[in-house]
Amino acid sequence: MVTHEGGGHHHAPSGFIRKYIFSLDHKVIGIQYYMLALFSVFLGMALSLLMRIHLVWPSLKFPLIPGGLMTPEQYLALVTMHGSIMVFMVLTTAPQSGFGNYMLPIQIGAEDMAFPVLNMLSFWITFVSLVVLTSAFFVTGGAPISGWTAYPPLSAMGEITGPGEGMGQTLWVVGVAIFCIASLLGALNFITTTVDLRAKGMTLGRMPLTVWAWLVTAILGLLAFGVLLAACLLLLLDRLAGTSFFIPGGLVVTDTPIVSHTGGSPLLWQHLFWFFGHPEVYIAILPGMGVASHVLSTFSRKPVFGYKAMVGALGAIGFLGFCVWGHHMFISGMSPYSAFAFSLLTMTIGVPSAIKTFNWLGTVWGGKIQFTTAMMFALGFVSLFVTGGLSGLFLAQPSIDLYLHDTYFVVAHFHLIMGVAAIFGIFSATYFWFPKMFGRMLNETIGKIHFWFTFVGVYCIFMPMHFLGIAGHPRRYADTTGVNFLAPLHPVHYFITIAAMITITAQLLFLFNFFYSMKKGDKATENPWNATTLEWSIPSPPPFDNFAGHVPVVYRGPYEFSVPGAPDDYIPQHLTPERVGKAH
Repeated sequence: MVTHEGGGHHHAPSGFIRKYIFSLDHKVIGIQYYMLALFSVFLGMALSLLMRIHLVWPSLKFPLIPGGLMTPEQYLALVTMHGSIMVFMVLTTAPQSGFGNYMLPIQIGAEDMAFPVLNMLSFWITFVSLVVLTSAFFVTGGAPISGWTAYPPLSAMGEITGPGEGMGQTLWVVGVAIFCIASLLGALNFITTTVDLRAKGMTLGRMPLTVWAWLVTAILGLLAFGVLLAACLLLLLDRLAGTSFFIPGGLVVTDTPIVSHTGGSPLLWQHLFWFFGHPEVYIAILPGMGVASHVLSTFSRKPVFGYKAMVGALGAIGFLGFCVWGHHMFISGMSPYSAFAFSLLTMTIGVPSAIKTFNWLGTVWGGKIQFTTAMMFALGFVSLFVTGGLSGLFLAQPSIDLYLHDTYFVVAHFHLIMGVAAIFGIFSATYFWFPKMFGRMLNETIGKIHFWFTFVGVYCIFMPMHFLGIAGHPRRYADTTGVNFLAPLHPVHYFITIAAMITITAQLLFLFNFFYSMKKGDKATENPWNATTLEWSIPSPPPFDNFAGHVPVVYRGPYEFSVPGAPDDYIPQHLTPERVGKAH
């Protein structure tokens, strides 16, 4: 650990550009990341709503589409861009880069991140990535149709394979590669900050579980995004330089033999992509686990049950996440022995996940629960994590996955476990830390209405998709009206679409609450939740250098609630032993 005069120290900015645009302040950068994710999530939801409307009313004409009717290729382009924007620009960005950037330095007692300039570059490279990615909508041929996984040879051969596979696919690959660079820079910053800039007394065993989650996520990002970056470069070479890393010989596309490529392996891309792709699931959800642990403890007025076990479970999930990528490839023709190994490892990862789940229940059990909006979203996170995880047990069996893999069952599973659960973690963190970030309170009544519409809505959307999958409904079909065996399932699609419309509309409540409260909300006190960690020991919002020159000292763990004999039901980390017996 170093002092505050060490890494991360820089002077306060004087001009508007340096203060709000190209800022070096981790707090401003965190808000920039959050706003980028907020824009991206509403863009992603809009794309999903177009998909749902087309599935239910396939003959409906859209005003912005030439000819009015959506083609199957345009539907697949929506699928591709919805998945890509949500995974990279929302689920990877908001929990880690947004809240992590803002809160991690304050929670460990640092003035800033270890490398402020690198931090600024990380955000702006991410912004460039979003611009490049979304520009695929506006080029000739439109956005790519290969899905967010971009499997070759469809994604590797250019426009001969279909609309969007020309410049649109190239922009997609370049955008994702740029995002990888930004994520690698951010991961290095998070790891260095956590290891080197902790305040005096902030041992590893006294770090909040949010900090542990951000640290493990950064390690995952450092190891995973490098692999995806390499895969994107190889794919670009196949597309633009005539190489054959992923393109096999003997292909015939639209009655045209492809003689310029030989010897490549489409499965190589799958191995590289999913070696990144499965850790990406945990990059999205581990910060949510940290937030859930933090919020459940705070509003149960109890210490986290099994703190060391929770830290160990985070590490175990992170490690095992790199050992299970093959379960995405059970139908690729892999050896049954390999499939058995990946299946066993996939089931094993359920052990640390169960440890976390039971410890969350142990934290809440017998507590003086305060049902704030942040607490309700944290409980919703646990519910969705368990529900989504249970369906994963089925997909972990190769024999069952052969049937379910290309159906809506998988869509339901990964949306619950990776998408919606992570979003609930983001919402919980927003309602919890908004007073610290902006100095004002979000409206709790609007927040609770938003929670119930969202919680019930996502279950109404994604639970029926499991039944579609069990019935054999393939995913990625743009129009099911010509498929006789799917006709009885159309009412289910109708129900899902109506639920999606209501749920997406409910997010406008959050949007109003967020921006209205930023200016007009009730003013927040320094510590409105009576919480214990260091961010609640400073003004709301924090000053430029966080602790106004006073170097914090940490005397105890992060979850000292309801300590017998203490005058209050919480003891802050920074409170000296001499002051514990006095009112604070």
